[in-house]
Amino acid sequence: MVTRRSAHHQRMRRKRRHPLGTPPGTLTVSPEAHPTSVHVMGYGPAEWMERQLTREELQELPALARSWPVVWADVEGLADLEAVQKLGAVLGLHPLALEDVLNVPQRAKVEAYDGTLFLVAQLPSFSGNLRQEQISIFLTDGIVVTFQERPGDTLALLHERIRKRGGRVRDRGADYLAYAVLDLVVDSYFPVLEGMVERMEALEDAILTAPRRDLVADIHNVKHDVRVLRRAIWPLRDALNALLRDSFPHLTPDTRIYLRDCYDHVVLAMELLENLSELCADLLDMYMSSVSYRMNEVMKVLTIIATIFMPLSVIAGIYGMNFNTEVSPWNMPELNWAWGYPFALGMMALVAGGLLYYFWRKGWLWS
Repeated sequence: MVTRRSAHHQRMRRKRRHPLGTPPGTLTVSPEAHPTSVHVMGYGPAEWMERQLTREELQELPALARSWPVVWADVEGLADLEAVQKLGAVLGLHPLALEDVLNVPQRAKVEAYDGTLFLVAQLPSFSGNLRQEQISIFLTDGIVVTFQERPGDTLALLHERIRKRGGRVRDRGADYLAYAVLDLVVDSYFPVLEGMVERMEALEDAILTAPRRDLVADIHNVKHDVRVLRRAIWPLRDALNALLRDSFPHLTPDTRIYLRDCYDHVVLAMELLENLSELCADLLDMYMSSVSYRMNEVMKVLTIIATIFMPLSVIAGIYGMNFNTEVSPWNMPELNWAWGYPFALGMMALVAGGLLYYFWRKGWLWS
């Protein structure tokens, strides 16, 4: 149990708190942060381009935005503080938003800073342990900037859609690209939830067949993962609701229609999480019932064995009393009988067999 939770616990320990009195908007990076790379794509309905930008080339982003209908700067890794600061200065990103980008993890939220829309979401994944990665999104006039904690394959799927002109992303504006990133984040919850369902089904089979003590730790691990996902997805629902309810810059009515679909997916994921939470409680109750049932079976067998040996002990005790047969002919005449010993053993076997037959007819043995 400790091993499976270690990744989440380490992530919680990595969350940095500035010392008291630190000015708002102070930017710091974690020593465990991944190296920073900036991948830029510019595209329109007819063509597209992509390139890697160095720290010195980040100042070219405004010029690229004037040359292409949509420019996407995908930043992977948060170790280069100077690159993040320069990117914020070039695009006019608010220091408070950049602080939330670097100080991970943050709750999912949506905010507007000086005409720039800022969104935060948690991207889940499961490969033995549940992991979450913060995805930060900035939407400005024709430019989308995303920050990922580490390199990954999730947003690479969207890169490929742009290259191959898959879907509507090439024909629409920057707000649709921001929606597409959010949609990928929301869709990433469902494989994780399906994996948790499979884990619960395996636990249920193990509980019904062979309830082991370590299954309790596995059940609590699943409950822990459910709580982690709930803490991530509830704020995300509120953020999407705010996008649909309030007026934000650079967000067109056409894109709001797709955001409604994204909101529906979040609600569906929340319902699945609620069901999984109830299943976790049911699994624990099922384990306790299975253990109690097996204990009752063991006690029943032991009781039957003790019940069978009780009359046998009485017979053996009677024939173990050393009365003198010469004093009275009624003092255990079987002691002088040639078949006395086989008679005593036969009586024990007959009593034991009769009790077993009686228990069997009652259904207490071998249903």
